[in-house]
Amino acid sequence: MDPGKGSSDSSPLPSIPKEPYKDPDDGRQRFLLELEFIQCLANPTYIHYLAQNRYFDDEAFIGYLKYLQYWQRPEYIKFIMYPHCLFFLELLQNANFRSAMAHPTNKELAHRQQFFFWKNYRNNRLKHILPRPLPEAAPAPPPAGAATAPAPAAAALPVPPTAVAVSSSQKTENTRGSTGERRKRKYNN
Repeated sequence: MDPGKGSSDSSPLPSIPKEPYKDPDDGRQRFLLELEFIQCLANPTYIHYLAQNRYFDDEAFIGYLKYLQYWQRPEYIKFIMYPHCLFFLELLQNANFRSAMAHPTNKELAHRQQFFFWKNYRNNRLKHILPRPLPEAAPAPPPAGAATAPAPAAAALPVPPTAVAVSSSQKTENTRGSTGERRKRKYNN
């Protein structure tokens, strides 16, 4: 029998390694590279660069973007410093968005919207965080069979001194700002 031509039953099987591949740094380098890449997605200019260089035409790259969605899980999201990258990663799953980001006007629009979000984020957030005054509680109607007693006169609650001081200082600032800052301009003829 010729050694180059063997029967199917006598062909040697490829040797299976006894131990699987072990990453020397336990995946730390891969983790850091993926974290860096995903955070770059928070920049609309970088997404525009990827679109201009036709990365979004490569099916392997699209698959990689789908794979990176694991960063939205709580155990990974805590490492992300730029949360807009997750928003853009979600948008990049859509083919229409990927093709639209190739145009410079869409890049500028995304950049402007991101700027306005950052500019107003604190004020919008404070609207939901700051405590609001509780609404006045309406007295509950008495039960049908109960005798009604005359209601005691409601005593006015004292106003805390700090609230009075704040309101008076605000009043002086408002009057000073409205009259003191107005000045007449002289125009040369």
